[in-house]
Amino acid sequence: MARHLDAIIAGFGGQGVMLIGNLLAYAGMKDGLNVTYIPVYGPEMRGGTANCTVVLSEEEIGSPIIHRPSSLIIMNRPSLDKFQPRLQDGGLNIINSSLIDMELADKDRVDCHAIPCNDVADKLGNTRMANMVALGAYVQATGIIPLQAVIDSLPNVISAHYHKLIPANTQALQAGAELIG
Repeated sequence: MARHLDAIIAGFGGQGVMLIGNLLAYAGMKDGLNVTYIPVYGPEMRGGTANCTVVLSEEEIGSPIIHRPSSLIIMNRPSLDKFQPRLQDGGLNIINSSLIDMELADKDRVDCHAIPCNDVADKLGNTRMANMVALGAYVQATGIIPLQAVIDSLPNVISAHYHKLIPANTQALQAGAELIG
């Protein structure tokens, strides 16, 4: 069966959901997959729910629009409320359990992983790395691309001004991956 996965990545504006969506798409492209990436901008950037969609596939992608995603990365409660009902039965849900009560997760219908993204990022010394913790867990849980492809793509996605943070981002990606059993 051909590799294929679609995802909605959602959280508050400022949590870095666009960055990790772009990074996932870029890494997928470097790994030889066809990709689409659609960021959703607008009033969400001012504290509401910001999101993006990513499709990774060995086959041609018919549409970048995802109505019923096969996977989610959810960074906050409003995003869980908005997108979890749309997740396909049996789909994968990576949930930031630092900010979301896991009692709200639809564990009977989908494969939920409680990842304490903010807590892990805090222990690593930078709360802003919570998005990378979530992405590391997602890549490990799906196996869609190697984690190393994501790490190798960091210099191409993070602006040159922030290249000094690549080692910390790498550490956060690896810490997230380690949380998947």
